[in-house]
Amino acid sequence: MILTVTLNTALDVTYRVPALRPHTSHRVTDVRERAGGRGLNVARVLAALGHEVTVTGFAGGATGRVVRDQLTAVPGLVDALVPVAGATRRTVAVVDARTGDTTRLDEPGPLVVPAEWSAFQEAYGELVVGADALALCGSLPPGVPVGAYAALIRTARAAGVPVLLDTSGEPLRRGVAARPDIVKPNADELAELTGSHEPLRAAQDARRRGARSVVASLGPAGLLAATPEGRWHATPPDPVPANSPGTGEAAVCAGLLSGLVDQLPWPERLSRAVALSAATVRAATAGEFDRASYEELSGRITVTGEATAA
Repeated sequence: MILTVTLNTALDVTYRVPALRPHTSHRVTDVRERAGGRGLNVARVLAALGHEVTVTGFAGGATGRVVRDQLTAVPGLVDALVPVAGATRRTVAVVDARTGDTTRLDEPGPLVVPAEWSAFQEAYGELVVGADALALCGSLPPGVPVGAYAALIRTARAAGVPVLLDTSGEPLRRGVAARPDIVKPNADELAELTGSHEPLRAAQDARRRGARSVVASLGPAGLLAATPEGRWHATPPDPVPANSPGTGEAAVCAGLLSGLVDQLPWPERLSRAVALSAATVRAATAGEFDRASYEELSGRITVTGEATAA
């Protein structure tokens, strides 16, 4: 079982408009609602790949009920979200049909009180013992300590469970110091963490700060990995157009976790992650990928680099 943690779950609402123009009203041509938050999107991709997945985090209020109702419809996915009094946040994405650009508005999330955080930690401690791998993903809702991910990583390490961390800012800095197995920032997050805008140098710096392996998303340029086993750069055969923010990132995390559990060598893990990320562009909603595109792309990813000499 793979466990994904989404402390700041969301109901993702996507509006499509013919053209997005400031200071005007718009007629929405299509509306979609989807249980979201990075970890839930990771979980859906993993379930689609055939893995058993348990999701945990927080859910509350009317939006939280919608999120949980939607999760019950996903085969292979177990809902272990912890209830809170506050309402699960919404994210609103507005897609400009003319340009394909997406504008996104993210609510902060419910206020989590100390008793709710303690209840989550107790539930998490029981869940992580039965996990083969763990993903800690996304932002922290108000009230959750900024060092939350660091604490959750230490619990997982004590249980011998490999951890992937995908967050940003201070939670990322503190989480890296707790020595996760994989950190997956994008280029901007990696630069903010290390102060370096040269991806390989920044990835090596992040490893010195505590991360065992660093896989950096470079947008259309694919993925850069710095690991104890070697360094690699994986790129798609063609530039991948941007999609809804975070959608491809969730697929990258799912590919890396799936490859870890399947005990693939790093080049194959990276190839799977890039193919999945590229295939999300042709999917209708976040947390999904176009399977035909994924299968077609899987054999066309270029991975360059070298293994570390034994």
